[in-house]
Amino acid sequence: MTRPASFKYFKTSPEIIRLAVMLYIRFPLSLRNVEDLLHERGIDVCHETVRYWWNRFGPMFASEIRRKRVQQLRVFSKWKWHVDEVFVKVNGKRHYLWRAVDHDGEVLEAVVTKRRNKQAALKFLRKLMKRHGCAEEIVTDRFASYRAALRELGATEKQQTGRWLNNRVENSHLPFRRRERAMQRFRRMRSLQKFASVHSSVYNHFNQERSLTSRETFKLTRTVALAEWRGFCAE
Repeated sequence: MTRPASFKYFKTSPEIIRLAVMLYIRFPLSLRNVEDLLHERGIDVCHETVRYWWNRFGPMFASEIRRKRVQQLRVFSKWKWHVDEVFVKVNGKRHYLWRAVDHDGEVLEAVVTKRRNKQAALKFLRKLMKRHGCAEEIVTDRFASYRAALRELGATEKQQTGRWLNNRVENSHLPFRRRERAMQRFRRMRSLQKFASVHSSVYNHFNQERSLTSRETFKLTRTVALAEWRGFCAE
């Protein structure tokens, strides 16, 4: 849980720190891009300062977002998960990022593993079920490790596979891929896990499904999301 006085020993105002962290995580910008954007607003900070801010406060903000969303999502039992994994290069070596989204496109969990097998799928699904309960339907591709892991968990009857059924999670990978290119890939597995978790929570917070709502509704929900962001870790 975040501590209320997390900004206590920082000379920079919390508003500037929140803005810098939001720009870096939410948009496909590099640290130097964020430094230049802040400079245009009359805020003179180094890109290494932005790096420190996001490492220090990014997980705090993500934890607060995740805690509120888990409390809301666990109320509903009749929902569907879409599960998939993508290849990610870490210091030139292939790793696997397992991700799950619900039927509304909300990112539920992101786990990085070195292998793509039954044990990795079990690790991911157990963490997913421990935090969010168990869905009525779990949509996957035809990768054999999913069926083997679900068989061990006793949830084989919940698995669904089929052409185009998993398009929701496939499209959900795109924002992360854009961020990966902006960051020029990752150098450590720990850094990838940390950024994937933080990015998924921030993406959920600001994802307003603008194509599915009217302009007025979108403007209202965007304002509410920004107001909530400005209140995170408030003293």
